[in-house]
Amino acid sequence: MKVALLDDFHPIIHKTFSSWNWEIIDGKNWTSEDFQLNAVSIEGIVIRSKFKLTGNQLKFAKKLKFIARPGSGLENIDLKYCKENNIEVFRSPEGNRDAVAEHTLGMILNLINHINITNLEVRKNIWERENNRGTELKGKVMAIIGYGYMGKALAQRLSGFEMEVIAYDKYLSGFGSKDVKEVDLNEIFQTADLVSLHTPLNEETIGMFDKHFIKKFKKHFILINTARGKSVILKDLVESLRSKKIIGACLDVLDIESSNFNINNSNNKYFEDLKKFRNVVLSPHVAGWSFESKEKMAKVILEKIHQKFQTYIND
Repeated sequence: MKVALLDDFHPIIHKTFSSWNWEIIDGKNWTSEDFQLNAVSIEGIVIRSKFKLTGNQLKFAKKLKFIARPGSGLENIDLKYCKENNIEVFRSPEGNRDAVAEHTLGMILNLINHINITNLEVRKNIWERENNRGTELKGKVMAIIGYGYMGKALAQRLSGFEMEVIAYDKYLSGFGSKDVKEVDLNEIFQTADLVSLHTPLNEETIGMFDKHFIKKFKKHFILINTARGKSVILKDLVESLRSKKIIGACLDVLDIESSNFNINNSNNKYFEDLKKFRNVVLSPHVAGWSFESKEKMAKVILEKIHQKFQTYIND
């Protein structure tokens, strides 16, 4: 098997492919044009977010058998083309769900206890206690929208906080457990104190969290987004923060991110406004990017490839 590695991955991927006697092509510095020039002989691709693998790109890879994406999102891959051309697509959300859940919880605790703010204030010899009173999670209602690997991992970690955890997933049902109550969107609109998004990026979720969606919530609430930035309209988020309909936000992703997860600020007015809010905690799309998750994602992907292509493996 001839496999192109198009990004920087945990060394276990290269080591394992070598142990299978597979030919490895280092494509981490390739452009999309380089891919087209080299695609004709490639049988496997491992990629994160180098560039989009559209049908127009993939048509050059006549021998392609699989695409592996260590991580969860597949929005950079033309899944329709892959299905029509019998190209297997692998992902590994099992590998970074723990990192996402812990990061999400860390951002929430940071926000409601003003940790970022007080850290900076104390360093400036400002000892302000009254204005930095925290808010407890106990007794609050946490709503999770999207109950896949990430949503479930967060619910498990919230069980010790004595919160009411509710969740909605358009594509899943019957997932209620001791950690979570399965509900419809209306119950989330009526009862949520905090809302955490764990949805994939697709036609249904792009721009989902806009002013019309926000208006449906009965309570003022905190928004957490560690999924995809383009699901939340930044302009509407800023306006809702101003009106205090949203009383705080934890954002690991933003709709000004480019397709390869770099920020595309260009002096975006609403991003500049967002940065002025003290009740917003930001991080650079690193929720699932722990040291441990990099290895776990690689191991999950390798196991899935091994199971599917055992006849190509000499081990």
